[in-house]
Amino acid sequence: MTIVKSIGRIASALALTVAVAGAARAEDTVVIGSVPGIAAAGTYIADAKGYFKDVGIKVTIADLASAADAMASLATNQFQVVEGGYSAGYWNALAKNFPIITAFERGSRPTNHEFVISPSNDTIKTIADLKGKSLAVNAPGSLTIYEAGKMLESAGLTIKDVDIKYMPFPQMGIAIKNGAVDAAEDIPPFINVAKDQGLMKGIGAIDATLTPYPISSIAYQINTDWAAKNRLVSQKFFVAILRGTRDYCQAYHHGPNRDEILDIMVKYKVMSDRALLDRIPWQGRNPTGHMDDGTVLDIQDWFFKQGMITQKFEAGRLIDQSYADYAEKALGKFELINKASTLPSCR
Repeated sequence: MTIVKSIGRIASALALTVAVAGAARAEDTVVIGSVPGIAAAGTYIADAKGYFKDVGIKVTIADLASAADAMASLATNQFQVVEGGYSAGYWNALAKNFPIITAFERGSRPTNHEFVISPSNDTIKTIADLKGKSLAVNAPGSLTIYEAGKMLESAGLTIKDVDIKYMPFPQMGIAIKNGAVDAAEDIPPFINVAKDQGLMKGIGAIDATLTPYPISSIAYQINTDWAAKNRLVSQKFFVAILRGTRDYCQAYHHGPNRDEILDIMVKYKVMSDRALLDRIPWQGRNPTGHMDDGTVLDIQDWFFKQGMITQKFEAGRLIDQSYADYAEKALGKFELINKASTLPSCR
């Protein structure tokens, strides 16, 4: 009965999105700057399954090392959409009145981010032991700086008590092996590959340590000038994204589409080892697309306290929830197929 209802809802969504597509230009193009990762699969699924095409949109996806690197490109409309973790650059761009805003959630709890060290390191046993040590994060002013700082504070340290080194996530395993850094904050799937290769072990899980717990800290941000001129296109874009997100969520809960979604994730190079990808935990998503205001305001407060940003904003300037409102109304309430799943997110 549940599956029949779900299929009926999907059919209704298809009818709606195809009808809306008819009102659009023949082929609207959206360029997405995307930080790769498991939760990015929502975008890849929407592309692979033709959800963008259904609403008359052609997408180009460009990989980014960090969303922090892309705010200027977003503001100048080289990208219409950027997806990745919050960065200090986002607030600094807003302070310059750049035409950008957060429009949609792209990653929620659990993050599965960890502090990791070499398995042969017997001098670092806890987060407190990182004092005076080198710690790798992916980019200056990035979400991982916020997470790392909050993790260190949980052990009575600050970000100034460690020697921060910047490097892309895929390089962290080798850097730890070679002794270039003592520790790192790494993320799936890179952390899982490195653990399988014996290059890392965890000393602290972000999800188990941070207070307040980050609920949604990875987002889709848009160029507001572009969105204002292309309102229907931007709304349809997020209908497609939400369809991909919900497919991801069904697979997250080991629903009947799990194999299909695994194949898409391998095709889009989320991870080459399909068996490992199937085995490891996936990051959470919100099947309504809404961001959590409290999370974003906490990140803002931390960046401000560290002097990484000079201005704070009300939640309404940081997040435009109307895109999630539109997409959720278009698709209706999310219904989980595998109701026996006890996994905490994607509900």
